[in-house]
Amino acid sequence: MLMLSRTAASLYWLGRYVERADFIARLVEATVRLDALSATPAGEAAWESALNVTYTDEAFAATGARADQASVARFLTIDTGHSGSIVQCLDMARNNARAVRTALTREAWTAINRAWLLFNSRMRPGNAMATLNLVEAVKAETRGFEGAILRMMRNEAVWFIRLGSAVERADNTARLVDVKYHLLLPEGEAVGGIVDRDQWTTILQTVSAVTAYRWLYSEGLEPRLVIDLLLTRPELPRSLAACVEESVEMLGLLGKRTGLQGGADRMARARMARMHKTRTPEVIVGGLHEWLSAFIAENLALDRAIAQQFRFI
Repeated sequence: MLMLSRTAASLYWLGRYVERADFIARLVEATVRLDALSATPAGEAAWESALNVTYTDEAFAATGARADQASVARFLTIDTGHSGSIVQCLDMARNNARAVRTALTREAWTAINRAWLLFNSRMRPGNAMATLNLVEAVKAETRGFEGAILRMMRNEAVWFIRLGSAVERADNTARLVDVKYHLLLPEGEAVGGIVDRDQWTTILQTVSAVTAYRWLYSEGLEPRLVIDLLLTRPELPRSLAACVEESVEMLGLLGKRTGLQGGADRMARARMARMHKTRTPEVIVGGLHEWLSAFIAENLALDRAIAQQFRFI
């Protein structure tokens, strides 16, 4: 029996919104640590970069607030006036989960609901430690949801959720690397200096890759190797290579089960073939920003192709 298109769309977007909430939580956490807990506080530059990564810089500018920890942390966590905050992502995730409640286990639904309840009646995220506690609680619930999904029966529901997560994760990682490479380093700071090192460490913390970096590279922290890890190493779940491979895998499983195959499959497989041939030094020499911009645009095109192939719209 084929899954209804609206059910498939809700599952796909459930995966995307949970992944987005988790990413924003990790980004806020890493930025708090970079600004408030670092030996060299990053100040407004770090918070402005967080806004750029989440595409919320224009919405924040419209508030007229200063880009400091208190204002940006509140904007990215509990502000209901725009779609780029954690609370709004969790609200959309919960709405989609409610629409497909019977397709989820009690464990998966409970994790979503608990994450949403973290923000019930909360007016401000608090100081640095309170903000860290809040985002850590969000991460705990999103990890619980991810674990619950992996323990569910292997069927279309799980595959649509994982497909949405993979597409969202690819977009998040690409934007994170792009913003860091071009916007984060303050004017007058040396590449490879203390501030630069702290900021690359922040990137690794945001994608849970500090230990992975140490395992895979014997050298000290080098930007080119961080880029290599986040672009081409499939061992890291949040790398672009891993997201690309998972997208192909989930589309293949869904195609076999539903019989719906088409443009999204072809696009995803072609992207994976190119990714396997990608070499980081060539990307950097040819222009990292241009490469990432093309990847982000193609990821958006894949999202639209998925919607068309599975008749979301």
